[in-house]
Amino acid sequence: MKLFRSKAEKLLDSIIDEIKVNLENNYKSTAHDARRKLGETIEALRAAGQLDDRLYKKYRGIYEDFTEKMKDYHH
Repeated sequence: MKLFRSKAEKLLDSIIDEIKVNLENNYKSTAHDARRKLGETIEALRAAGQLDDRLYKKYRGIYEDFTEKMKDYHH
């Protein structure tokens, strides 16, 4: 674990934690909302120059993993 993370990393990590908690509690709709929020935040931070290529690829990969995992989650 990296000791000094940027504000962008902390923000993205908090959204990831939110997704995980929602999935653990079977809150599928809320988990989908948080996943969308993660994708939008990644792109917004990238556009603002707050995510370098390495971090963009890392968090984009996490987003894509959640997308694949949640593709069959419906009510």
